[in-house]
Amino acid sequence: MKPRHILQSTVAIAVVSFGMTSPVLAASPAEIRASALEYFEVIPSMVPAVKDNAVTREKVELGKMLFFDPRLSSSALISCNTCHNLGMGGDDNLETSIGHGWQKGPRNAPTVLNAVFNEAQFWDGRAEDLKAQAKGPVQAGVEMASTPERVVEVLKSMDDYVKHFTVAFPGESDPVTFDNMARAIEAFEATLITPASRFDQFLEGNDAVMNESEMAGLELFIDTGCASCHNGVNVGGTGYYPFGVVEQPGSDILPPDDKGRFAVTQTATDDYVFRAGPLRNIELTAPYFHSGKVWNLEQAVAIMGSSQLGTELDDAQIKAITAFLITLTGEAPRVEYPILPVSSPTTPKPAAMVAN
Repeated sequence: MKPRHILQSTVAIAVVSFGMTSPVLAASPAEIRASALEYFEVIPSMVPAVKDNAVTREKVELGKMLFFDPRLSSSALISCNTCHNLGMGGDDNLETSIGHGWQKGPRNAPTVLNAVFNEAQFWDGRAEDLKAQAKGPVQAGVEMASTPERVVEVLKSMDDYVKHFTVAFPGESDPVTFDNMARAIEAFEATLITPASRFDQFLEGNDAVMNESEMAGLELFIDTGCASCHNGVNVGGTGYYPFGVVEQPGSDILPPDDKGRFAVTQTATDDYVFRAGPLRNIELTAPYFHSGKVWNLEQAVAIMGSSQLGTELDDAQIKAITAFLITLTGEAPRVEYPILPVSSPTTPKPAAMVAN
């Protein structure tokens, strides 16, 4: 990818007297595409390779079962899909997720769709890959509240799971492990990609798939500097930046007790620093930001303009950028809900799910 830079703006927004707006493009679709290709990549139609974890059919099928199985939680009520609902954009559409004992989590659940393209997982990047991420919520007391030992006991109590693990991890003397649970879930999550968005089709050469308002929004997204942080195949998900480069949002948006990446690195310069959010399918994943405090996409665009860029975007610019962001919605993966193995008499009983 070429060095990030702020291009000279080529977009004008014409405002008529009764308040309606229309974009005026000074560049051709081909010129806009050339600029965009300096920053963005098309989501591939094929499942990407995963480091140190071959994405086999058997592993994906096992990972899908585990992703939907609530018995990985101590209450047997919460699965990965609870907070990363594949029918709702890959998240739960809540301000912050509700976990074990009806506890409210500290941050908004990121979408699992296209997460395989992220540089690291979680808002603070504390998990280097999807394998590491899969282990976190299972053990977190505020989420699934289980332990590696309990998970293995649950899985080994069902012969069907033992058979699936044996096939998915051939040659291993003891394939039913907590690590292999995470590897199977990672393999399944690697298949959760959303190609063929209108934006991808535009990058591939289709001039008619985006209208002038959307192309104006794309130009503004580049020219104002949004693409300096939100770039690459996932239009974000790489790099760490302070929330409030120019001006920090108020406590109603940025909770003062959430120090961001500082909690991972213990480095003062990482105070209030977060991974740049991936923007693919952003219209499906409200509410926005790590706090989940903003439910309107246009409002989120306006906040990012003032906080990150020091720019007060006008209504026409906000609407154009929002129109562009909606073109990032791709083809959702079709996932058939799996039939899960039946619990046996030795399967650990659910822990009480009581309010804390």
